[in-house]
Amino acid sequence: MAKAGILGIGSYLPGKILTNFDMEKMFDTSDEWIKTRTGIKERRFANDDEVTSDLAAKAAFNALEDAHLKPEDINLIIVGTNSPDKLFYPATACIVQDKIGASNAAAFDLQAGCTGWVYASTVAAQFVQSGMYKNVLSIGAEVITRMMDKEDRYTYVLFGDGAGAVVIGNVDRGGFLGFELFADGSLAEHLEIKAGGTAMPFNQEALDKKLYYTKMNGREVFKFSVREIGRVSDIVLKKAGLTIDDIDWFIPHQANLRIIEAGIARLGIPMDKVVVTIDKFGNSSAASIPVSLDEIYREGKVKKGDKILMVSFGAGMTSGGIILEWSK
Repeated sequence: MAKAGILGIGSYLPGKILTNFDMEKMFDTSDEWIKTRTGIKERRFANDDEVTSDLAAKAAFNALEDAHLKPEDINLIIVGTNSPDKLFYPATACIVQDKIGASNAAAFDLQAGCTGWVYASTVAAQFVQSGMYKNVLSIGAEVITRMMDKEDRYTYVLFGDGAGAVVIGNVDRGGFLGFELFADGSLAEHLEIKAGGTAMPFNQEALDKKLYYTKMNGREVFKFSVREIGRVSDIVLKKAGLTIDDIDWFIPHQANLRIIEAGIARLGIPMDKVVVTIDKFGNSSAASIPVSLDEIYREGKVKKGDKILMVSFGAGMTSGGIILEWSK
């Protein structure tokens, strides 16, 4: 069986920045309140003329350049997103395929909440390891801010837009060492958009009650997220035959700094090994882990042979973990 790893990585963040001081003008809130409760100082918002596929395509081009590949070299594109260009069809991945000119690639979307990129990368690696495909693009992309109520200070201040992409292909050594995916649908009601699907098609009630925006039970989401950081990490470490001391970098989903701090306290990993970008980018949902991974790569912090543990959690409720030995 072939060994799968990351051949190239790229990200894209919109140029529009909204700081906590901008949020103060919109809500009864403050910079101190937001920083204390979330760790966020600013976040990126897509421009009015940008959609999710635009961000995904730009991240994909950067990943292809890093991998020294052409769009025609890609066999499959998987886009993990919760904010697709179109509500039902076509898949955002198909739009990305056209925008980057990947004429030889199959394409589909994968929805798993904020865990979308972890799920997508796990799926992509299986295609490579089985020998079915040689080069697969796994993209986490969101314009998630458009799914938030501009009058709800508890959700609107949390999120930001962005995209991260990796090319997954064959590597001689290192690569993916372990995966773990999990879901608990009994908790789904704690983070959802009620209207717009077959359960509640758009109608006047949905419009009047703003049921097409994200609703979140923050307390329950917090409890699930903290628990899953430790639980998923323990499982995937065991699968890879490693301990937490073997890990060089830990990249958690960037949902809330307090969640990260509580999770790593249980896990027992020092803060200097933890990648934190939520202060600059907010919660970019499925994009947050690949964006964070690309940032430390571009900064030259990741070295060949480094072992990276990535853990995410999100709507569904879902969670997942990946251990990767950097092979670039």
